[in-house]
Amino acid sequence: MIKNYRPSQVKEILENSTDYRLIDVRERWEHEICRLPDSELMPLSEFHTHIKNIKPDEKIIFYCHHGSRSLNVCMYLAGNGYSNVINLLGGIDAWSDEVDNTLPKY
Repeated sequence: MIKNYRPSQVKEILENSTDYRLIDVRERWEHEICRLPDSELMPLSEFHTHIKNIKPDEKIIFYCHHGSRSLNVCMYLAGNGYSNVINLLGGIDAWSDEVDNTLPKY
């Protein structure tokens, strides 16, 4: 099942739990502009090479620019037996609006 969480919900999870991975599926050039602290970069264009590094039972939050690419990753993983995937609704753009307005927008 895919969970879509607002930035404030994801922030709360990250502040109160250490067992979630935060994965950015944007491209490298986007990651260079801005990123969430402690996130891992796994660009969607290279995702097929990274999937082997994700365990089906891991707790993972995915994000991208506006939430569409990360939702696609979550749907793919959920359809293949991954049970704890969360999509950051609105992506890093919404995070900038709701949580940290110092992040550059692009």
